[in-house]
Amino acid sequence: MASRDPATDQLVNYRKTLKDGPGYITTKAGAPVGVQTALLTVGKNGPPLLQDVNFLDEMSAFDRERIPERVVHAKGAGAFGYFEVTHDITKYTAAKIFETIGKKTPCAIRFSTVGGESGSADTVRDPRGFAMKFYTDDGNWDLVGNNTPIFFIRDASLFPSFIHTQKRNPATHLKDPDMFWDFITLRPETAHQIVYLFGDRGLPDGHRHMNGYGSHTFKLVNAQGVAHWVKFHFKTNQGVKNLTVEKANELASSDPDYAIRDLYNAIARGNCPSWNLHIQIMTMAQAENCKFNPFDVTKVWPHAEYPLIPVGKMVLDRNPKNYFAEIEQLAFSPANLVPGIEPSPDKMLQGRLFSYSDTHRHRLGANYLQIPVNCPYRVNVSNYQRDGPQNIRNQDGAPNYFPNSFSGPQECPRAQRLQPRYNVSGDVDKYDSGQTEDNFSQATLLYKNVFDDAQKQRTAENIVGHLKDAAGFIQERAIKMFTQVHPELGSKIAAGLAPFKKYHANL
Repeated sequence: MASRDPATDQLVNYRKTLKDGPGYITTKAGAPVGVQTALLTVGKNGPPLLQDVNFLDEMSAFDRERIPERVVHAKGAGAFGYFEVTHDITKYTAAKIFETIGKKTPCAIRFSTVGGESGSADTVRDPRGFAMKFYTDDGNWDLVGNNTPIFFIRDASLFPSFIHTQKRNPATHLKDPDMFWDFITLRPETAHQIVYLFGDRGLPDGHRHMNGYGSHTFKLVNAQGVAHWVKFHFKTNQGVKNLTVEKANELASSDPDYAIRDLYNAIARGNCPSWNLHIQIMTMAQAENCKFNPFDVTKVWPHAEYPLIPVGKMVLDRNPKNYFAEIEQLAFSPANLVPGIEPSPDKMLQGRLFSYSDTHRHRLGANYLQIPVNCPYRVNVSNYQRDGPQNIRNQDGAPNYFPNSFSGPQECPRAQRLQPRYNVSGDVDKYDSGQTEDNFSQATLLYKNVFDDAQKQRTAENIVGHLKDAAGFIQERAIKMFTQVHPELGSKIAAGLAPFKKYHANL
């Protein structure tokens, strides 16, 4: 028994918490159940009776146990803890979470893979979701990012198509390298993220040993109404560690839930993981004169020009008591912002402001924010929204229209002050930036200046290992794209693909 870990011993430990014994089985309505092991029948071998309400209660619940799987980020792990402010940034933001050094705010976090289904392996090469919910004094703030500071595309109109290429071919129901690489090579803005993904950090060693990023640009507003652009970085205090391809493949077979198990056991043993929050700040004037689009999520802000500013520390110190209730139903949305933090013109962010809340309404219901783990419990929710399925707090007899003369909630002057007006101008049009933006320079810097020679070689080999199964004409297009990142990378990939070329006809 010495080899058992806290995750394996969960039921054993649960039993130890019951000081008064197991208690009695009840129906959902609370009525005690006398016999759980048999149907109510006419005679020993006769037909069951419809009046066996306990069986009907059990079976109807069983039939409805599953809710729709997340379209993306289906496989994940979660935990709870707190965020503590360690440095003063009130000159940048009036958000209450940051108002005083030492202030602690409860938080929830969910880590996830992106493309796989709920039963997929934790150790596949894939970005990792890094979604955070802070239960602040001004309501919930959700920072929904990844373990990469960038993303594949910059325009939300392409998001459904991009995700389709990460999923299954609708005819074969198989993962399809042609779909993946066809899209990637037709949209060169993916180059930066692809080089990052097929580098060492594409296979993080569990969830504790990776950084997290808000990825998008956001806006901070201070108490005087002065605004700055910001990026959020969470740096792991456990150190960045990655898996080799061989180890990741081994774990996919021997322990496909490796990352979930690792996080649960670390917290259960008191080895609570933590991350330090830093921000990058860009003034409005700097953004106007920036040599690249600061709202383009396929690009980073150079640290030399926009250095990291320390803010605070996030600690995870509690595992979920029940996975379904607290993690499967845990719902994040970039639209959950608080006064002092606003969105930017980032086109991907703007699309996500709608899509995340909308998918939760589909998965969990119109009143998903009343589920305990999603409820902004530190504030009194008061508005003019009513009714709908599973509404458990319908605001009693308060008026449901505004304006009114009967003490309904009023507009908040503070929130209004922290939404300063700003000027926007330009021609209304659809601007496809796929070929007009700089799609390669930052990918080049990542490959040339950040990767050492060994990682450059591994990156090329990782790309070849995936690209070798794509059609020949797609391989040729990929070689041209990676050559634009760096001629050496293109040459390495071309050489690696050479043995596989005979299997693919060029179209």
